This record gives sequence, structure tokens and C-alpha cells, in this order.
Amino acid sequence: MPPPTALTPRAKLLLPIFLVVLVVLSVHRLTCADLAAPHEFAGPTMGTTWTVKLVAPSLGRQDRARIAEAIEAQLRRVNALMSTYDPESELSRFNRHGSGEPFPVSRETLEVFRIARAVSELSGGAFDVTVGPLVEAWGFGETGRVPSPPSQSELGELRERLGYRRVTIELDAARLRKAHPETVCDLSAIAKGYAVDRMAEALGALGYTDFLVEVGGELRASGRRPDGDPWRVAIEVPDPAARRANAVVELRDLAMATSGDYRNFYESEGRWISHLIDPRTGRPIDHGLASVTVLHRDAVWADALATALVVLGPEEGWRVAEREGLAAHFIVRRPDGGFDARETPVFASLAGAQPRRRLASSPG
Repeated sequence: MPPPTALTPRAKLLLPIFLVVLVVLSVHRLTCADLAAPHEFAGPTMGTTWTVKLVAPSLGRQDRARIAEAIEAQLRRVNALMSTYDPESELSRFNRHGSGEPFPVSRETLEVFRIARAVSELSGGAFDVTVGPLVEAWGFGETGRVPSPPSQSELGELRERLGYRRVTIELDAARLRKAHPETVCDLSAIAKGYAVDRMAEALGALGYTDFLVEVGGELRASGRRPDGDPWRVAIEVPDPAARRANAVVELRDLAMATSGDYRNFYESEGRWISHLIDPRTGRPIDHGLASVTVLHRDAVWADALATALVVLGPEEGWRVAEREGLAAHFIVRRPDGGFDARETPVFASLAGAQPRRRLASSPG
């Protein structure tokens, strides 16, 4: 009998085979781990919800706690600066500032105002952070007003203090200034996108590169899914009665935002009253453009641009999207109740090879 530490000829023959099998099993386990479902985080914020899907080999309790705190810290910061629900937020305090004297603000708030102003200018005023009182007047705000159209006199009075040019942005001094003491601002059409960007930056600072961040439907993707493919997200058919996908978009290190008139509305005397108010007329949009989806490197830009384009409508919005080289996907209602979809060449080049007109051209 050979010594216990010696190998028999049969064992010597089988050892290489065993090692190969061991390596294959190890690779299989690693591959399975890589293909596991992404780690998920979620919670409430800004009157809606947020989610994060994160690809990482494994996360312990401390890792998860550290990630969750980094995300929540960014959301707390954005709310503390830009919430209209919090009376002590920076924005709420600026809105109460009934003076033409300059009001110091954080660099974050200043940056969001700067981007909002740029979108206002390129859209000819279709995007306007001072539109909040009109939204309230039409019954869509935070005061709980019964949804009903305002009177002509009320609209006329409100429009005296509205207009994005009534707010001066002093970038170097980090200050805002009102031209009318009763002008108030609402960043809800851009702040969610900004929060998405801040969350993505926080995850990147922790060393993560593969994730999908979402706040209230605004998204930003980084890297890839566990299977190595791009993140895939759907564009809804603008049907208030159901949720179904019209299109699938592959996001490669891009943000995506959709704005539409089909989730928040009421009917008055047989008319569809949308929560999307055109600041230029003071009235809800009444054209056939049901939704616009925009792809951009930054969610803050995608968020604001989607709102601006859907307010502009199917013709004017399309002209602006082409002129500015925007990646935009339009879904327009047809008289027969169906939908037609069209997208700019930039959108087509960025959105991958997934078909994007499967349901849009069929009756609703």
C-alpha cells in the first residue's frame, strides 16, 4: 500500500480531469453570479417613487446600507432645495421672498434654474418655471382646488406675474431676483431629472458603473445589465385606461424622460383638460401630441426638454427637435383613436435596434 500522501497512477490520471471540472464549475458559478438579477433599491420621494437597479457581484448588509444612504442623501438634498411641498425648502423661501432684492441660493438650485432658462429660450417660452399658479388655477396643484377651468379675469390677473423672464439669474453671485414680488417658481418639471443625475453621480462615486436609476419615470442608465446587454426600457402607449408598451429603447449611458397628457387630466363640458399648461396661452394643451420621449446624456435636460416639446405640439415641437438636434420620439393621436409614432434621426441612432412602432399605429 502506498503512503497516504502519495498518488496512485489512477489518481494521477484523474487529477487533471478533476482540476478542469473544478475550473469549469468555478467559471459556471461566477457566470451565474454575474447573470443574477440586479440588486434593487426603492423608496418614496417628491410625491412619487424612486428605484435603482444595480449590478454588482455581491452586496453585504453594510454595502447595501452605504448605497441606500448615498441615494437618500441626494434625494434629501434635492428636496431641501427644490421642493414646493416643504415650506422651508430653498425654493419655498424664495417664493415667499416678496421683494425685488436678490435672494442667495445654492449652486445646485442655480444650475437647475440655468438649465430651465436655456430650455425656455430654445422652446420660445413653452417651458416656464413660473407656470405653477396657472397649474393651480386649472385644478392640478397642491391646494386641493376642485378641478374646473378658471375665469378669464383670473387668468388675466395671474398672467401679470408669470413669465420666466421675470426671474433674473445671477450666476456669478449665486442669486435669484424677481421682477414681480408675487412671482413664484415650480421646478417639478425638471427637479426629478436633476435628482436622477445626482443619484447616478453618487453611485459612480462609490465605484459602481452598471445601474439603472429612476425617479417618477425619469431614467438614467450606466453600463450594462447582468447579461452584458444594454438596459432596456419601454415607452408606453399613451392610453389612460391601461399600461402597455409601445416601444423598447436600449439605453447606453443615457437618460430618458417622457412627458404626456394621458395620466393627469379631467373632463369639463366634454373637453379633455390636461395638466400640461402652455405658458404662452395660459391654457391646457389641446393638440394631438400625446407624449414625447427624449434621450439625453443628462436626465435633467431630458426631463425639461420632454415637457417643452409636448407643450409645443406635433408640428412646432417637431421643428424644434430637428432644429436643435434632439433625440425625440413623438406619439400623436389620430382621429380614429389610434396613434402614430415618429422619431428624429438622432433618437433612432441612439435607441438601438429594437422595434419602436409596434403598437403606436394601431387603434387604441
